[in-house]
Amino acid sequence: MTEEAPQAPGVRNASAAAPRVIEIVPYDPAWPTEFTALAARLRPALPDALRIDHIGSTSVPGLAAKPVIDVQISVPALTPDDDFRTPLEALGFRYRRDNPDRSKRYFREPEDTRRIHIHVRRAGSLDEQLNLVFRDFLRARPETARRYAEAKRELAARHRHDAEAYTEGKSPFIWATLREAAVWAQETGWEPGPSDA
Repeated sequence: MTEEAPQAPGVRNASAAAPRVIEIVPYDPAWPTEFTALAARLRPALPDALRIDHIGSTSVPGLAAKPVIDVQISVPALTPDDDFRTPLEALGFRYRRDNPDRSKRYFREPEDTRRIHIHVRRAGSLDEQLNLVFRDFLRARPETARRYAEAKRELAARHRHDAEAYTEGKSPFIWATLREAAVWAQETGWEPGPSDA
């Protein structure tokens, strides 16, 4: 799983197969600005997108993370994909056909640019909503975000060159947190706020 959350147990992220060093860095206050600049390019190219949101750990103030900007684009339907795939590829984003998660379409950053993961999901789908509530819950609960950072650092140290093991290792924390987030959402009447872009 990327720094976004969550993904069904046993579903592997397509990027997990690529060998790389797993490194968790302190929160960078420039991350929201980087997302805003990216969203300013995405929004005009995707006029039919219902939402464009900054998700994942870089979207949570103060949360240590892999320095990857995760973007969730919510669309009316995943097929046909011409309305989003063609514009994203025109901007240089690379479609990852090998992504095994059928609940989304996955794109990576253009060559020779900073790491960006784009997750295109159907608006109102379970995974779209789970990623938004997970983000908002961590924003509302800094202590939970701190514990998540500790868990990620420990897993990154243990699985420095094994992205799949790192991702699998996060799952118990993520699913336990989602149970807490579900209660929080019911108690607060949580609904997704306005789109970030």
